[in-house]
Amino acid sequence: MNLHSLILLSADVTVEKQDGILGALATGAEEFIAVFNEGGKVLLSLMGGILPTLIVLLTAVNALVRLIGPEKIENLGKAAARPGLQWYPVRYIVLPFVAVFVLTNPMAYTMGRFLPERFKPAFYDSAVSFVHPILGIFPHANPGELFVYVGIATGIQQLGYGLGDLAVRYLLVGLVVIFIRGIVTEIITARMMKKGA
Repeated sequence: MNLHSLILLSADVTVEKQDGILGALATGAEEFIAVFNEGGKVLLSLMGGILPTLIVLLTAVNALVRLIGPEKIENLGKAAARPGLQWYPVRYIVLPFVAVFVLTNPMAYTMGRFLPERFKPAFYDSAVSFVHPILGIFPHANPGELFVYVGIATGIQQLGYGLGDLAVRYLLVGLVVIFIRGIVTEIITARMMKKGA
Protein backbone atom coordinates (compact mmCIF):
# COMPACT_ATOMS: atom_id res chain seq x y z
CA MET A 1 0.00 0.00 0.00
CA ASN A 2 1.44 3.36 -0.98
CA LEU A 3 1.14 6.75 0.71
CA HIS A 4 -1.59 7.93 -1.67
CA SER A 5 -3.78 4.96 -0.77
CA LEU A 6 -3.26 5.58 2.94
CA ILE A 7 -4.30 9.21 2.55
CA LEU A 8 -7.44 8.18 0.68
CA LEU A 9 -8.29 5.58 3.33
CA SER A 10 -7.76 8.07 6.14
CA ALA A 11 -10.10 10.53 4.42
CA ASP A 12 -12.90 7.95 4.58
CA VAL A 13 -12.36 7.13 8.23
CA THR A 14 -14.65 8.80 10.74
CA VAL A 15 -13.76 9.03 14.38
CA GLU A 16 -16.45 8.88 16.99
CA LYS A 17 -16.67 11.80 19.37
CA GLN A 18 -14.91 10.93 22.58
CA ASP A 19 -16.55 11.15 25.97
CA GLY A 20 -14.98 11.86 29.32
CA ILE A 21 -11.50 13.29 29.72
CA LEU A 22 -10.47 12.59 26.11
CA GLY A 23 -13.55 14.35 24.80
CA ALA A 24 -12.91 17.33 27.06
CA LEU A 25 -9.27 17.52 25.88
CA ALA A 26 -10.32 17.33 22.22
CA THR A 27 -12.96 20.04 22.71
CA GLY A 28 -10.47 22.20 24.61
CA ALA A 29 -7.91 21.84 21.82
CA GLU A 30 -10.48 22.81 19.19
CA GLU A 31 -11.56 25.87 21.17
CA PHE A 32 -7.93 26.84 21.83
CA ILE A 33 -7.04 26.88 18.13
CA ALA A 34 -10.33 28.66 17.31
CA VAL A 35 -9.15 31.65 19.37
CA PHE A 36 -6.03 31.93 17.19
CA ASN A 37 -8.04 31.46 14.01
CA GLU A 38 -10.23 34.42 15.02
CA GLY A 39 -7.10 36.44 15.85
CA GLY A 40 -5.77 35.69 12.37
CA LYS A 41 -9.02 36.88 10.78
CA VAL A 42 -8.84 40.13 12.76
CA LEU A 43 -5.19 40.65 11.75
CA LEU A 44 -6.05 40.14 8.08
CA SER A 45 -8.94 42.61 8.33
CA LEU A 46 -6.63 45.18 9.92
CA MET A 47 -3.96 44.66 7.26
CA GLY A 48 -6.52 45.48 4.59
CA GLY A 49 -8.05 48.31 6.58
CA ILE A 50 -6.48 50.61 9.15
CA LEU A 51 -2.84 49.41 9.25
CA PRO A 52 -1.80 50.75 5.82
CA THR A 53 -3.38 54.11 6.71
CA LEU A 54 -1.54 54.23 10.04
CA ILE A 55 1.81 53.36 8.45
CA VAL A 56 1.45 56.07 5.80
CA LEU A 57 0.28 58.59 8.40
CA LEU A 58 3.20 57.83 10.73
CA THR A 59 5.60 58.23 7.81
CA ALA A 60 4.04 61.59 6.94
CA VAL A 61 4.21 62.81 10.55
CA ASN A 62 7.88 61.78 10.85
CA ALA A 63 8.63 63.59 7.59
CA LEU A 64 6.81 66.69 8.88
CA VAL A 65 8.83 66.65 12.11
CA ARG A 66 12.05 66.44 10.12
CA LEU A 67 10.94 69.31 7.87
CA ILE A 68 9.98 71.53 10.82
CA GLY A 69 12.94 70.42 12.89
CA PRO A 70 12.78 68.69 16.27
CA GLU A 71 14.46 71.67 17.94
CA LYS A 72 11.56 73.96 16.97
CA ILE A 73 9.08 71.55 18.54
CA GLU A 74 11.22 71.49 21.70
CA ASN A 75 11.30 75.31 21.69
CA LEU A 76 7.50 75.29 21.77
CA GLY A 77 7.69 73.31 25.01
CA LYS A 78 10.10 75.82 26.50
CA ALA A 79 7.85 78.74 25.46
CA ALA A 80 4.83 77.08 27.08
CA ALA A 81 6.67 77.11 30.42
CA ARG A 82 6.57 80.91 30.59
CA PRO A 83 4.47 82.43 33.38
CA GLY A 84 1.29 84.36 32.68
CA LEU A 85 -2.30 83.77 31.64
CA GLN A 86 -1.48 84.28 27.96
CA TRP A 87 0.59 81.07 28.06
CA TYR A 88 -2.29 78.89 29.32
CA PRO A 89 -3.61 78.15 25.80
CA VAL A 90 -0.07 77.34 24.63
CA ARG A 91 0.57 75.12 27.66
CA TYR A 92 -2.78 73.30 27.73
CA ILE A 93 -4.02 73.34 24.13
CA VAL A 94 -1.17 73.85 21.66
CA LEU A 95 1.55 71.88 23.47
CA PRO A 96 -0.64 68.80 24.19
CA PHE A 97 -1.98 68.86 20.62
CA VAL A 98 1.50 69.03 19.10
CA ALA A 99 2.84 66.44 21.55
CA VAL A 100 0.08 63.92 20.85
CA PHE A 101 0.11 64.58 17.10
CA VAL A 102 3.88 64.42 16.64
CA LEU A 103 5.08 62.07 19.38
CA THR A 104 1.89 59.97 19.70
CA ASN A 105 0.83 58.02 22.77
CA PRO A 106 2.73 57.35 25.09
CA MET A 107 5.77 59.43 23.99
CA ALA A 108 3.66 62.61 24.02
CA TYR A 109 4.01 62.85 27.79
CA THR A 110 7.77 63.36 27.51
CA MET A 111 7.13 66.86 26.14
CA GLY A 112 6.38 67.84 29.73
CA ARG A 113 10.10 67.72 30.49
CA PHE A 114 10.39 71.32 29.27
CA LEU A 115 7.94 72.56 31.87
CA PRO A 116 8.67 73.46 35.50
CA GLU A 117 7.55 70.88 38.08
CA ARG A 118 4.47 72.90 39.01
CA PHE A 119 3.09 72.58 35.44
CA LYS A 120 3.96 68.93 34.75
CA PRO A 121 0.88 67.31 36.36
CA ALA A 122 -1.46 69.69 34.50
CA PHE A 123 0.33 69.11 31.19
CA TYR A 124 0.14 65.35 31.70
CA ASP A 125 -3.58 65.61 32.50
CA SER A 126 -4.16 67.61 29.30
CA ALA A 127 -2.09 65.32 27.11
CA VAL A 128 -3.52 62.07 28.47
CA SER A 129 -7.05 63.46 28.07
CA PHE A 130 -6.39 64.29 24.41
CA VAL A 131 -5.25 60.88 23.14
CA HIS A 132 -8.86 59.88 22.33
CA PRO A 133 -10.37 63.08 20.87
CA ILE A 134 -7.62 63.30 18.24
CA LEU A 135 -8.31 59.80 16.87
CA GLY A 136 -11.15 60.73 14.54
CA ILE A 137 -8.91 62.86 12.35
CA PHE A 138 -5.44 61.56 13.25
CA PRO A 139 -5.68 57.84 14.10
CA HIS A 140 -1.89 57.47 14.21
CA ALA A 141 -1.80 59.32 17.54
CA ASN A 142 -3.14 56.40 19.56
CA PRO A 143 -3.78 53.36 17.34
CA GLY A 144 -3.83 50.99 20.31
CA GLU A 145 -7.12 52.49 21.49
CA LEU A 146 -8.71 53.23 18.16
CA PHE A 147 -11.53 50.85 19.12
CA VAL A 148 -13.03 53.59 21.32
CA TYR A 149 -13.53 55.95 18.38
CA VAL A 150 -14.43 53.13 15.98
CA GLY A 151 -17.17 51.96 18.35
CA ILE A 152 -18.71 55.41 18.46
CA ALA A 153 -18.23 55.90 14.72
CA THR A 154 -19.95 52.61 13.93
CA GLY A 155 -23.04 53.70 15.85
CA ILE A 156 -23.07 57.07 14.09
CA GLN A 157 -22.77 55.39 10.68
CA GLN A 158 -25.61 53.01 11.50
CA LEU A 159 -27.77 56.06 12.18
CA GLY A 160 -26.92 57.31 8.69
CA TYR A 161 -24.68 60.22 9.67
CA GLY A 162 -21.25 61.04 8.26
CA LEU A 163 -18.06 60.67 10.23
CA GLY A 164 -16.53 64.02 9.26
CA ASP A 165 -18.76 66.00 11.62
CA LEU A 166 -18.17 63.50 14.42
CA ALA A 167 -14.39 63.65 14.01
CA VAL A 168 -14.28 67.46 14.01
CA ARG A 169 -16.63 67.77 16.98
CA TYR A 170 -14.76 65.09 18.88
CA LEU A 171 -11.53 67.05 18.32
CA LEU A 172 -12.99 70.47 19.22
CA VAL A 173 -14.68 69.24 22.39
CA GLY A 174 -11.42 67.51 23.30
CA LEU A 175 -9.49 70.78 22.96
CA VAL A 176 -11.96 72.58 25.27
CA VAL A 177 -11.84 69.74 27.80
CA ILE A 178 -8.03 69.55 27.91
CA PHE A 179 -7.80 73.32 28.38
CA ILE A 180 -10.19 73.21 31.33
CA ARG A 181 -8.50 70.15 32.83
CA GLY A 182 -5.06 71.75 32.49
CA ILE A 183 -6.10 74.91 34.32
CA VAL A 184 -7.97 73.03 37.07
CA THR A 185 -5.09 70.58 37.59
CA GLU A 186 -2.60 73.46 37.71
CA ILE A 187 -4.66 75.15 40.45
CA ILE A 188 -4.97 71.90 42.42
CA THR A 189 -1.23 71.24 42.05
CA ALA A 190 -0.36 74.76 43.27
CA ARG A 191 -2.54 74.32 46.36
CA MET A 192 -1.08 70.91 47.13
CA MET A 193 2.48 72.22 46.71
CA LYS A 194 1.75 75.09 49.12
CA LYS A 195 0.39 72.67 51.73
CA GLY A 196 3.39 70.42 51.34
CA ALA A 197 5.87 73.29 51.75
